[in-house]
Amino acid sequence: MREGGGTRLLHQCPQPGDVHTRPSFLPVLQRAPAATGGSSRLPWTHGDKSATCISMPWCCQSDVKSAPVTGGLPFVVCVSQADPSGRQVPKMQTFLKGKRVGYWMSEKKIKKLNFQAFAELCRKRGIEVVQLDLAKPIEDQGPLDVIIHKLTDVILEADQNDTESVQVVQRFQEYIEAHPETIILDPLPAIRTLLDRSKSYELIRRIESFMQDERLCSPPFMELSTESGEDTLKLIEKSGLAFPFICKTRVAHGTNSHEMAIIFNMEGLQAIERPCVIQSFISHNAVLYKVFVVGDSYTVVERPSLKNFSPGSSDRESIFFNSHNVSKPESSSVLTALDKVEGVFERPSDDVIRAISKALRQALGISLFGIDIIINNKTGQHAVIDINAFPGYEGVPEFFGDLLNHITTILQRPELNANKPPTEQITTTVMCCAPAARIDPWMVENDSNGAMKLQNQRLGCNSSVSPNFQKHCVASLATKASSQ
Repeated sequence: MREGGGTRLLHQCPQPGDVHTRPSFLPVLQRAPAATGGSSRLPWTHGDKSATCISMPWCCQSDVKSAPVTGGLPFVVCVSQADPSGRQVPKMQTFLKGKRVGYWMSEKKIKKLNFQAFAELCRKRGIEVVQLDLAKPIEDQGPLDVIIHKLTDVILEADQNDTESVQVVQRFQEYIEAHPETIILDPLPAIRTLLDRSKSYELIRRIESFMQDERLCSPPFMELSTESGEDTLKLIEKSGLAFPFICKTRVAHGTNSHEMAIIFNMEGLQAIERPCVIQSFISHNAVLYKVFVVGDSYTVVERPSLKNFSPGSSDRESIFFNSHNVSKPESSSVLTALDKVEGVFERPSDDVIRAISKALRQALGISLFGIDIIINNKTGQHAVIDINAFPGYEGVPEFFGDLLNHITTILQRPELNANKPPTEQITTTVMCCAPAARIDPWMVENDSNGAMKLQNQRLGCNSSVSPNFQKHCVASLATKASSQ
C-alpha cells in the first residue's frame, strides 16, 4: 500500500446477498456507493442497482464517495491485504464494466512495452482495450472512453507535409473535437510543446521562476537559427550561457534527437548545424536521474551520464555523442568514466521532483512523460535538462499497474483530467536561473497530486504546488496549427 493512499480495508463477503457485521478493527464504513450512515449491519444484495458486490459488502467512505453511480457501474473486487495488526483483509479494486480504452502506437513500441499484457490487465478490471487502426475512421471503432497514443512520429511527418500523416492527424483531431468526453492521453497541443526543446525549456524556465525554489535551477539555453552570424557570441552571453555547452536538435524526438555535441569554443560553435538549441553544460558527477511519470505517480531511475568538464572556454575539440547510448543502464563509455567525484554529490529531493512533475502536469494537462534531471555538483541544485513525451519506461516494473490505476481514477473522476491545455502564446527571450519575476497568467485545469518511487520506494504525495500557481504560472506555448 502506498503511503498517503488512504485506508482501504474491507470485510470479506462470503456470499453475495448476505448480511454482515462490521469487524471491530475496521473504521466506520458505508455501503458502496450510496452512504447508509455507517451502520454496523448492512444488507447487500447481488443485484443492487448502484453497484454489484462480487466478494464483499464493505468499503471505506474515503474510497467510495467519488465512485460514479451512472454509466459503467463499478464492481467491487476483493484482493487480500494485511491490516496494521497483521490480519489478512481485502483491498478494494474497481471493476469498470463497459469502459473502452483505445490505443495507438508503433508496432515497435507495442512490442517493447509488451502492451498486450497491459490489455489483459485491463480486461481483468472489466475494461475493454482495442488497438486502433488510424487508416480507418475512428468513429467506426468507438465508442471510446480513453485513447492512449504515441503519435509523435506521425505529427512530425505531418509537419513535413506527408500526405498520409496529415490525414491521420486530421482524423484524430476531428474525433477529439466530436467527442470532448473522450479522455486523451495525452493532448496533441501538449505533445507538440514537448516535441520542441526550445518551447519545453522555456516552459521549465517559467515554472521555476514562479516556484522560486532555490533548489531548482535549470541551465540557461538559447535557440540558434540559420540566421545567426557575427553577433552570435553576444547573444549567447546575453542569454547567460558560457562554454562549454551542449548542442541539441530542436526536435526532441526520433533517432536524430539523441545526437548531441559538447562545444568548448567559438570554433566548435561555428561548425555545428543549425537550427539547434544550445544549453549550458552543468557538471553533475556523471549521474542522470530519469523521472518516469504516470498520472499522479512517478518512478526515478538512476542512469550513467557525462563526466565533469571544467567551466570556461578551452581549445578542446567538440565531442559528438549519442545521448541514448551514453545513458543506457549498461553503458560503459569514456564519456561517463568519472575520474573522481567533485564537489556536491546528492540524490534528488523527492519533494522537488514531486513539485516539478505536478507543475508540468498542471501546465500541459499531460499524464505520460519523462523528465531528465541532474544535480549541479557545485550548488546541489536540481536541473531539468530534457522532457520527453511517453518515454520507454525502462526500469519501471510497475508501469502497467500505475497506468491502469491512473485510467481508473480519471474514469471515475474525469475532472482530474485536462485534455485542453491553455493556448496563449509567448515570445520572450530565454534566460534561465534569472531572478524570479511576476509571470503572465495562464489558465490551469489540473490539480492532482504526485508520488515518487525511488528504486523500490513508493511514496504518496503529501505536498502540493501553491494554488497561486493556477493564476500566475506561465503563459502557454504556441503550437503548430495542423492538429489544433
